[in-house]
Amino acid sequence: MGKVISIEPTPNPHAKKFMLDSPVCTGSARSFEKINDGIVDPLAHALFEIDHITSIFYVQEFVTVSKAPDVSWDALEQQIISTIEANLDAVIGSREKEPEHANASTTASNPLLEKINAVLDEKVRPALAGDGGGLNVLGLDGLTLKIHYQGACGSCPSATTGTMMAIENVLKKDVDERIQVTLA
Repeated sequence: MGKVISIEPTPNPHAKKFMLDSPVCTGSARSFEKINDGIVDPLAHALFEIDHITSIFYVQEFVTVSKAPDVSWDALEQQIISTIEANLDAVIGSREKEPEHANASTTASNPLLEKINAVLDEKVRPALAGDGGGLNVLGLDGLTLKIHYQGACGSCPSATTGTMMAIENVLKKDVDERIQVTLA
C-alpha cells in the first residue's frame, strides 16, 4: 500500500502536491475537474467526495489537489492524505492497460505537432510537473497552439500570463518563431 511521504507547496496557493513513495501511474498524466460528472477513476472519485476539492492531477509519484479559495489547507490535508492512501491500490490495479497518449493519433499525422510535443516533453512538462501541474495540447490551427493547463497550473494566476509567455518563447526558439500559444 502506497504512502504519502511529503506535501509540497506549489506556486498556486490553492494547490498542493502530495508526494508518494511509489508511482500512482505510469505513462500519461490523469487530470480531473469537479465539474465533470461520472468520473470513474477511483482516486479522483474518492477525493472529490471531500468538500471544497476542485481538481485532481496525478502522474508518476505525485498527486496534485486543488481546493476552493475559501477553505484553509489545515482543514483538508489529513483527509486528503487518508483518501489518497486508501485508494492508491485501486488506482494502480486499474492501470494495467494504460491508454495511449491523448495526442498520439493527431501527432502522428502532423510533423509540426510532433516536434512541438517533443519540445514540450523535454523542456516544459518537466518544469510544470515540478510545480504540481502539466499541460495538454488540444490542437494546432496553423501556427496557433491550443493548450489546457492541468493540476496546479489550472487555476494559478501566473499560468495565464508569465507561464504561457515562457512556453510560447520556448516554442518560438526551438520550433518556429511564428508560433502563438492560446488557452482553451
